[in-house]
Amino acid sequence: MSVSEKDVQYIANLARLQVTNEEAKMYAKDMNSILEYMEQLNEVDTSNVEPLNHVIDLESRFREDEAKEPLSHEDALKNAPDADSDYFRVPKVIE
Repeated sequence: MSVSEKDVQYIANLARLQVTNEEAKMYAKDMNSILEYMEQLNEVDTSNVEPLNHVIDLESRFREDEAKEPLSHEDALKNAPDADSDYFRVPKVIE
């Protein structure tokens, strides 16, 4: 498969982009080189390669998810800049 300048103009039109003829020529060349590289990758034998989630074996750095007692209503409102007895007060954002 090959990408022509006409294809680039069509894609640019779909994306609502203005592309000059010189840019279309450059982008077509770049896209074709990417497709050629993908063809090279398709030729690689991967039959004995195990599927990976990530290239590097990473360990989770997050804490374990443990159920804990929730904050009390008073503790939740304690550090609020403005609150009444039951709710956080925030500036009005709707006119």
